[in-house]
Amino acid sequence: MIIQPKIRGFICTTAHPVGCAKNVQEQIEYIKTQPQVEGPKKALIIGASTGYGLAVRIAAAFGSHAATLGVFFEKPAIDNRTATAGWYNSVAFEKEARAAGLYARSINGDAFSDAVKAQTIETIRKDLGQVDLVVYSLASPRRTHPKTGEVFSSVLKPLGKPFRDKTVNFHTGIVSEVALDPGNDEDIRQTVAVMGGEDWEMWIHTLNEAGVLAQGAQTVAFSYIGPELTKAIYRDGTIGRAKDDLEVTAHQLSDYLAGSGGHAYVSVNKAVVTQSSSAIPVVPLYISLLFRIMKEMNLHEGCIEQMYRLLAEKMYRTDGTPVDGEGRIRLDDLEMRADVQDKVAMNWRSVDTDNLASLSDIEGYRSEFLRMFGFGLVGVDYEVDVDPR
Repeated sequence: MIIQPKIRGFICTTAHPVGCAKNVQEQIEYIKTQPQVEGPKKALIIGASTGYGLAVRIAAAFGSHAATLGVFFEKPAIDNRTATAGWYNSVAFEKEARAAGLYARSINGDAFSDAVKAQTIETIRKDLGQVDLVVYSLASPRRTHPKTGEVFSSVLKPLGKPFRDKTVNFHTGIVSEVALDPGNDEDIRQTVAVMGGEDWEMWIHTLNEAGVLAQGAQTVAFSYIGPELTKAIYRDGTIGRAKDDLEVTAHQLSDYLAGSGGHAYVSVNKAVVTQSSSAIPVVPLYISLLFRIMKEMNLHEGCIEQMYRLLAEKMYRTDGTPVDGEGRIRLDDLEMRADVQDKVAMNWRSVDTDNLASLSDIEGYRSEFLRMFGFGLVGVDYEVDVDPR
């Protein structure tokens, strides 16, 4: 079939297998151009199929020759329906890793469940013995609690007072105003249950109790802080409460792992185009403005550049991991530079539908969005008939 993007809101319901493979290959080639990292040797990546999770898997495998075990929930192709992008990404990664002589296996299932945790432990025992790095990179709107069966759904809401500000439909380029009512205590509870630290803690305790964490094993989860422009909807909202919980969990896990020489970190990453960020009002407009400024200043990074820096310049530095006053790794350091944020804020005040193209990199945003699903990559013939399976 001829596979073209079919977009519904902030989701593309199709994915291109050849384009996804090319996207993976380009990230691998980037890592191969960088100095090798004295990093992990056996890594478990929970949420390994897209975005930062996929990028850190590539960086670990091709940057430090690590064996990698990936956990994710993705859907294969059925009849004439394409697989999800993460499915194609993972197939492509495993093919490239094995061709390079690297161990690469994946487990497809609900990472929140006890069953997938047990399957992961069994695979580690059989194939790897132990792992020395656990990356927690899950991004899901819902979670079924493995002990109680309660289904939680995260919500995107401000707290304390209604929120009104600019946003953009990145497909049409129309800048408009968005209004959101504040969340309540139940909204916070639900969002923290999905996006907070409880499941990360469950993973680390379960792995450790099973004896599959190596001496000195490290673990890292990903977060975001962002600027004043997005603070009300993000860091000061329901999602921010979940991220606060994640950071508390990191400190608790560090204490838990201290006896074996291990450590837990939260890495605060740069704003990039993901399905999650595309769904947050205000954020696509902010990212479009940010991309333009950072590209003009030659500071722009995507997921793969960030994840190489995480391993090479942060977690596996010979002189120790640099952290901020709260113990967090900061990969948003370039984004949060004062000269960058001052320019973004200035353009934010004046941006509208008419001047969006001149003030922002909205085309770059659209391009990155399509690339997530394997579309728009140079060298891929999208008019060729391909088998989605």
